[in-house]
Amino acid sequence: MFWRRKAVRLETERMVLRLPAHGDFAGWSDLRDASRDFLIPWEPIWSPDHLTRRSFTNRVYWAARAARTGTALPLFLIRRDGVLLGAITLDNIRRGPAQSGTIGYWVGAPFARQGYMREAIGALVHHGFTTLDLSRIDAACLPENAASRGVLERSGFKYEGVAQSYLQINGRWRNHVLYANLRGDRRGRTEVR
Repeated sequence: MFWRRKAVRLETERMVLRLPAHGDFAGWSDLRDASRDFLIPWEPIWSPDHLTRRSFTNRVYWAARAARTGTALPLFLIRRDGVLLGAITLDNIRRGPAQSGTIGYWVGAPFARQGYMREAIGALVHHGFTTLDLSRIDAACLPENAASRGVLERSGFKYEGVAQSYLQINGRWRNHVLYANLRGDRRGRTEVR
Protein backbone atom coordinates (compact mmCIF):
# COMPACT_ATOMS: atom_id res chain seq x y z
CA MET A 1 0.00 0.00 0.00
CA PHE A 2 1.36 3.43 -0.95
CA TRP A 3 0.69 6.55 1.07
CA ARG A 4 2.22 9.98 1.35
CA ARG A 5 3.43 11.22 4.69
CA LYS A 6 2.25 14.66 5.62
CA ALA A 7 5.11 17.16 5.34
CA VAL A 8 6.51 18.01 8.74
CA ARG A 9 6.09 21.61 9.82
CA LEU A 10 7.07 22.54 13.36
CA GLU A 11 6.18 25.96 14.69
CA THR A 12 7.85 27.85 17.51
CA GLU A 13 7.33 31.32 18.87
CA ARG A 14 9.63 32.94 16.31
CA MET A 15 10.12 30.33 13.59
CA VAL A 16 8.78 27.63 11.34
CA LEU A 17 10.88 24.50 10.92
CA ARG A 18 10.26 22.80 7.58
CA LEU A 19 11.93 20.73 4.88
CA PRO A 20 14.13 22.66 2.47
CA ALA A 21 12.54 23.61 -0.85
CA HIS A 22 14.05 24.48 -4.23
CA GLY A 23 13.07 28.13 -3.72
CA ASP A 24 15.37 28.32 -0.66
CA PHE A 25 18.54 28.09 -2.76
CA ALA A 26 19.45 31.79 -2.90
CA GLY A 27 18.84 32.39 0.80
CA TRP A 28 20.70 29.22 1.76
CA SER A 29 23.74 29.83 -0.45
CA ASP A 30 23.94 33.52 0.55
CA LEU A 31 23.74 32.69 4.27
CA ARG A 32 26.25 29.82 4.06
CA ASP A 33 28.66 31.96 2.02
CA ALA A 34 28.34 34.96 4.36
CA SER A 35 28.84 32.64 7.37
CA ARG A 36 31.72 30.65 5.87
CA ASP A 37 34.40 31.76 8.38
CA PHE A 38 31.96 31.25 11.26
CA LEU A 39 30.96 27.70 10.17
CA ILE A 40 34.12 26.15 8.72
CA PRO A 41 35.87 25.45 12.06
CA TRP A 42 32.93 23.26 13.14
CA GLU A 43 32.03 21.41 9.93
CA PRO A 44 33.43 18.82 7.52
CA ILE A 45 35.34 20.32 4.59
CA TRP A 46 32.98 21.85 2.07
CA SER A 47 33.10 20.21 -1.34
CA PRO A 48 34.10 22.48 -4.25
CA ASP A 49 30.45 22.51 -5.41
CA HIS A 50 29.00 23.04 -1.90
CA LEU A 51 27.24 26.32 -2.71
CA THR A 52 26.02 25.40 -6.21
CA ARG A 53 22.41 25.02 -7.26
CA ARG A 54 23.04 21.41 -8.29
CA SER A 55 24.40 20.53 -4.85
CA PHE A 56 21.45 22.26 -3.20
CA THR A 57 18.98 20.45 -5.49
CA ASN A 58 20.50 17.14 -4.38
CA ARG A 59 20.12 18.26 -0.77
CA VAL A 60 16.41 19.04 -1.31
CA TYR A 61 15.79 15.63 -2.90
CA TRP A 62 17.71 13.85 -0.14
CA ALA A 63 15.75 15.72 2.54
CA ALA A 64 12.39 14.78 0.98
CA ARG A 65 13.41 11.14 0.57
CA ALA A 66 14.83 10.89 4.10
CA ALA A 67 11.70 12.41 5.63
CA ARG A 68 9.45 10.15 3.54
CA THR A 69 11.33 6.99 4.54
CA GLY A 70 11.68 8.06 8.17
CA THR A 71 15.48 7.85 8.30
CA ALA A 72 16.07 11.57 8.91
CA LEU A 73 14.22 14.83 9.36
CA PRO A 74 16.26 17.72 7.87
CA LEU A 75 14.60 21.06 8.59
CA PHE A 76 15.33 24.67 7.78
CA LEU A 77 14.82 27.31 10.46
CA ILE A 78 12.68 30.03 8.86
CA ARG A 79 11.98 33.16 10.87
CA ARG A 80 8.36 34.31 10.75
CA ASP A 81 9.33 37.08 8.29
CA GLY A 82 10.65 34.44 5.85
CA VAL A 83 14.38 34.81 6.58
CA LEU A 84 16.41 31.59 6.63
CA LEU A 85 18.37 31.34 9.91
CA GLY A 86 20.02 27.93 9.68
CA ALA A 87 19.12 24.25 9.76
CA ILE A 88 18.68 21.33 12.13
CA THR A 89 18.53 17.64 11.28
CA LEU A 90 17.33 14.66 13.23
CA ASP A 91 19.39 11.98 11.49
CA ASN A 92 20.22 8.30 11.85
CA ILE A 93 16.72 7.57 13.11
CA ARG A 94 16.76 4.01 14.36
CA ARG A 95 13.65 2.02 15.18
CA GLY A 96 13.05 -1.19 17.10
CA PRO A 97 14.90 -1.55 20.37
CA ALA A 98 16.90 1.66 19.83
CA GLN A 99 14.11 4.20 19.10
CA SER A 100 16.76 6.90 18.78
CA GLY A 101 18.24 9.55 16.54
CA THR A 102 21.04 12.11 16.38
CA ILE A 103 20.74 15.85 15.91
CA GLY A 104 23.08 18.15 14.09
CA TYR A 105 22.60 21.84 13.40
CA TRP A 106 24.06 25.10 12.17
CA VAL A 107 22.99 28.72 12.38
CA GLY A 108 24.12 31.62 10.22
CA ALA A 109 26.60 34.01 11.82
CA PRO A 110 24.17 36.98 11.92
CA PHE A 111 21.71 34.91 13.97
CA ALA A 112 24.06 33.23 16.45
CA ARG A 113 23.53 33.65 20.19
CA GLN A 114 19.97 34.91 19.83
CA GLY A 115 18.22 31.79 21.14
CA TYR A 116 17.03 30.53 17.76
CA MET A 117 18.85 27.20 17.96
CA ARG A 118 17.64 26.51 21.48
CA GLU A 119 14.09 27.14 20.28
CA ALA A 120 14.63 24.82 17.29
CA ILE A 121 16.21 22.06 19.39
CA GLY A 122 13.30 22.22 21.83
CA ALA A 123 10.75 21.87 19.04
CA LEU A 124 12.58 19.02 17.31
CA VAL A 125 13.22 17.09 20.53
CA HIS A 126 9.55 17.43 21.49
CA HIS A 127 8.53 16.18 18.04
CA GLY A 128 11.02 13.32 18.28
CA PHE A 129 9.75 12.17 21.66
CA THR A 130 6.04 12.65 21.07
CA THR A 131 5.24 12.22 17.37
CA LEU A 132 8.14 9.95 16.40
CA ASP A 133 8.09 8.01 19.70
CA LEU A 134 11.87 8.15 20.12
CA SER A 135 13.38 7.29 23.47
CA ARG A 136 16.80 8.89 23.02
CA ILE A 137 18.26 11.76 21.00
CA ASP A 138 22.03 12.12 20.79
CA ALA A 139 24.24 15.05 19.83
CA ALA A 140 27.99 15.56 19.52
CA CYS A 141 30.20 18.61 19.23
CA LEU A 142 33.83 19.61 19.43
CA PRO A 143 35.02 20.02 23.03
CA GLU A 144 36.03 23.65 22.42
CA ASN A 145 32.68 24.60 20.89
CA ALA A 146 31.37 26.33 24.01
CA ALA A 147 28.32 27.77 22.22
CA SER A 148 27.15 24.35 21.01
CA ARG A 149 27.82 22.69 24.35
CA GLY A 150 25.90 25.46 26.10
CA VAL A 151 22.84 25.26 23.85
CA LEU A 152 22.71 21.48 24.28
CA GLU A 153 22.96 21.72 28.06
CA ARG A 154 20.31 24.48 28.21
CA SER A 155 18.10 22.26 26.00
CA GLY A 156 18.11 19.35 28.44
CA PHE A 157 20.96 17.31 26.97
CA LYS A 158 23.38 15.72 29.42
CA TYR A 159 27.07 15.07 28.90
CA GLU A 160 27.87 11.39 28.41
CA GLY A 161 31.54 11.23 27.46
CA VAL A 162 34.08 11.66 24.68
CA ALA A 163 34.24 9.82 21.36
CA GLN A 164 37.77 9.60 20.00
CA SER A 165 38.26 10.56 16.32
CA TYR A 166 34.48 10.78 15.96
CA LEU A 167 34.16 12.91 12.80
CA GLN A 168 36.36 14.63 10.26
CA ILE A 169 35.99 18.33 10.91
CA ASN A 170 37.75 20.89 8.75
CA GLY A 171 39.93 18.10 7.33
CA ARG A 172 41.04 16.42 10.58
CA TRP A 173 39.67 13.53 12.62
CA ARG A 174 38.46 15.15 15.82
CA ASN A 175 37.31 13.98 19.21
CA HIS A 176 33.77 15.01 20.12
CA VAL A 177 31.92 15.35 23.39
CA LEU A 178 28.74 13.31 23.44
CA TYR A 179 25.41 14.44 24.81
CA ALA A 180 22.01 12.77 25.03
CA ASN A 181 18.46 13.74 25.88
CA LEU A 182 16.22 10.93 27.10
CA ARG A 183 12.45 10.92 27.00
CA GLY A 184 11.38 10.89 30.65
CA ASP A 185 15.05 11.07 31.66
CA ARG A 186 15.69 8.01 33.78
CA ARG A 187 19.33 8.68 34.61
CA GLY A 188 19.94 8.72 38.32
CA ARG A 189 16.93 6.57 39.19
CA THR A 190 17.40 3.13 40.67
CA GLU A 191 13.94 1.66 40.28
CA VAL A 192 13.07 -0.20 37.08
CA ARG A 193 10.01 0.95 35.12
